[in-house]
Amino acid sequence: MDVEKRSIEFIPLNERYGTPKRLFTIWFSANMQVTALVIGTLGIVAGLDLFWTIVGLVLGNVIGTVFMAAHSAQGPHLGIPQMIQSRAQFGVFGAALPLAIVVLAYILFVAAGGVVMRDSIKAIYPMSDNAAIILFGVLTFVISYIGYELIHKMGAYMTLLSCVIFFASAALVFSQPDMLTKIHHAKHGFSAGAFNLVVAQAASWTLGFGPYVADYSRYLPVSVKTKHTFWYTYLGGLLGSLLVMMLGALLATVTPSIANDPGTGIASMFGGWSRPALVIIVLGVLEFNVLSLYSAYMSTVTIFSGFRKMTRVGKLTKFSVLAVTAAIATVIGIGTQYHFNDYFADILNAQIYVLVPWSSINLVDYYLVRRGDYSVTEMYDSRGQYGKFNLSTIAIYCLGIASTLPFMDLSFYHSYFAKIIGADVSWIPSLLVPGILYYVANRGVSMESQALTS
Repeated sequence: MDVEKRSIEFIPLNERYGTPKRLFTIWFSANMQVTALVIGTLGIVAGLDLFWTIVGLVLGNVIGTVFMAAHSAQGPHLGIPQMIQSRAQFGVFGAALPLAIVVLAYILFVAAGGVVMRDSIKAIYPMSDNAAIILFGVLTFVISYIGYELIHKMGAYMTLLSCVIFFASAALVFSQPDMLTKIHHAKHGFSAGAFNLVVAQAASWTLGFGPYVADYSRYLPVSVKTKHTFWYTYLGGLLGSLLVMMLGALLATVTPSIANDPGTGIASMFGGWSRPALVIIVLGVLEFNVLSLYSAYMSTVTIFSGFRKMTRVGKLTKFSVLAVTAAIATVIGIGTQYHFNDYFADILNAQIYVLVPWSSINLVDYYLVRRGDYSVTEMYDSRGQYGKFNLSTIAIYCLGIASTLPFMDLSFYHSYFAKIIGADVSWIPSLLVPGILYYVANRGVSMESQALTS
C-alpha cells in the first residue's frame, strides 16, 4: 500500500473519495478495545454497583460523543486537518498554543497504549517489559507513516475482529452459572462521588477524540451531507465505547482482578485460543495508538508549518517527525510503566482541562459564529484575515482552562469542589465557560455573516 501523499494541505475535490459509512467502522473499532474497557471498570473499583456504573457510562458517552461527532462533520466541508482550522480562531501563529497541548496529550496516550499492552505482548511472545513497549511503538509508527487509507482499512477489519472477541467474552461471562450470584454479592452500592467519576471519565474519553476526528473525514466528497457524517461518527463512537465499557464494568464485578490486566484476563477466558485472542486485543489498542500518533504528527507539523509558511509536508519530514514523536512516547511509556494507574487517570482528567476548552471554542465558531464560512487559503497565510495571533481567543482559552481549577482531581492535587463532590466534573465548566465567552466576544462576526448572506 502506498504511503499517504497528503498531510496538512487541503484535499483537492478530485481526490475526494469514500462514503461516511467508513466513519462508523473506524470509530467503532477505535473505541471497542481494552483501553476503553478499563474506564468501565473504574466505577466498580470505586465502589459503585453495576447498575449505577452502567447509568453513568451511558450518560457520559451519550453526551461526550455529541461533540466528537460535531467535529467530524467539519471534515468533508473544509477538507483540511482538524487543528489547521484552529487558525481561524487563534490566528495562524496563535494556534500553536492549543496545538502544542494536543501534541503533548496524544504523545501521553501513545505511551499509555504501550504500557497497557506490555503484558499482553509478552504473553504472545516472551520478551522483556521494555522490549514489549518498544515493539508496540515501532508498529504504531509504521502504520501511522503509511497513513490514512491503511488506518481506515484497519478500522474495518478490527470492527469485525473486535466484535468477535468482546461479544464472545460477554457470552462466556453470561454463561457462568454463578454470574448473578457474584453480582448480587458484590459489596457495592451507590456513591455520588463514584457516579460523577464514571460520567466524567466516560465523557472525557469521547471528548478526547475532538482534536483529530475530522482528520478521518477530510477525504470524503464535499457533497456528503453533514448529518450523515455526524450520525455515522456518533453511532460508531457511541456503540464502540459504551458496549466495551459496560463489558468492563461487568467483568470487574464478576472478576475484580480483570482491572489490573484486562488484556490477558480476557484472553485467558478463551482457553486454548488465548493467544489468537490476545493478538486481536493488541491490534485493537494498536489502532487507537495509531490514531493518537498520527494526530500528534499532524499537530506538530501544523505548528512549524504556520511559522515557516509551508502548505505541504514531504515524506522525509513526515518520517522524521513521526519517528521522533514515537520515540518520545516510547521513552515515556518505559519510564512510567510501574506506576501506570495514577498516570492513566491523570491523562484522562488533564485532557479535559486543556482539550475541551479548545473543542468548545472550535465548535461555537464553526456552528454558531461563522457557520462553516471559512477561507481555507487564508488559514495558511499569517498576513490574511485570521492574522498571526488572536489574543482575545487565546485569553478565552486560558480562562477556559482556569475554570477547571476549582474542580480538578488529580493524583497529586485535589481541589475544593472535587473533595465535596467526590469526583472531577471539570468537563462541564470547560465546555460552557470558553464557549459562552467566545460567542459573546465574537457575536459581531456572526451578525456580519448573516448580513452578507441576506
